[in-house]
Amino acid sequence: MSDKPTTGELFGVPYNFERPSISRMLESYWQPGEGMLVEKPFGIGYTLNLANWRSWVVLAVAGVLYYQAQQSGDEDFGDAAEDAVEVVVD
Repeated sequence: MSDKPTTGELFGVPYNFERPSISRMLESYWQPGEGMLVEKPFGIGYTLNLANWRSWVVLAVAGVLYYQAQQSGDEDFGDAAEDAVEVVVD
């Protein structure tokens, strides 16, 4: 059997299936000289670089949206069943 590569790029998207270590995990999520997105330490694609301030803005916005969805989620689903509309298509 031939050895398959465990790291590389496929259609411009990076992948890495090497066994992750603690140091590699920490290094990949905290890269001060890099942009907002960096390669994942394990898996396919990109992840947030927590050394970049833009990543914290993204996490804050996601947290606020999640909080709002949890607060208004119970009320919205109950009204949708009562206001059902029948559509007839010829």
